[in-house]
Amino acid sequence: MKRQQIRRLLLLLLFTSIPATLFYVSPIILLMGTSEGIATGSMILFIVTFLSSLILGRFWCGWFCPMGGFQELCEGIQDKPVSGGRLNLIKYGVWVFWVILIITTILSAGGIHSVNIFYGTTSGVSLTEPISYLVYFIIFGGIFLLAIVSGKRGFCHYICPTCVLLIIGRKLRNLFRWPALHLSCDKNLCTGCNICSKACPMGLDVKEMVEQGQMENTECILCASCSDICPKSAIMYGFKN
Repeated sequence: MKRQQIRRLLLLLLFTSIPATLFYVSPIILLMGTSEGIATGSMILFIVTFLSSLILGRFWCGWFCPMGGFQELCEGIQDKPVSGGRLNLIKYGVWVFWVILIITTILSAGGIHSVNIFYGTTSGVSLTEPISYLVYFIIFGGIFLLAIVSGKRGFCHYICPTCVLLIIGRKLRNLFRWPALHLSCDKNLCTGCNICSKACPMGLDVKEMVEQGQMENTECILCASCSDICPKSAIMYGFKN
């Protein structure tokens, strides 16, 4: 479980640093930049995370996303799995709307003319004014309410457009079948204890995935929680088949 301790510590550190780094993960700042023909730090980060998804899938969500780390903290209050199903489709609509806005603002600005990684920040720090903290509390208040009402990582399941970007990257990898980080299993070792499903921060039915011998799931964030907690080592995590 040492790997999970490292993962949770990393998510906690990234969450606590969000007042300094918020603008680098903000789709709003990205749009503000594109409206002026500027590639911001957030745009660079979204491009890098997409490229990483071609090999690592949604690894960003499980290991580096501060919003995801915040939602895992919320599991102390609400740890039920989300309903999922068709509600998971909402984030695809959000993503399409977001992409249309990006394209529209880039075209209206006549294209991207410059790069400013620190766009919108003061000396590289995101939140320096009181009004900025109001926005910060509104954002995380909304994420908190959604996590409490809907269940584990509700924001990831239903709203986050970045998730869709990473899912597209994973779909491309699955289409071309190049080596990538993934889960695999030996269903003959599974005893049906269901510990893996309870440990999954996305609330997935991992036991059923193992029983079906199908570990690929668009909502899987490759955090390795299921692999690390399995008492029979029925779930493997890595690049090897």
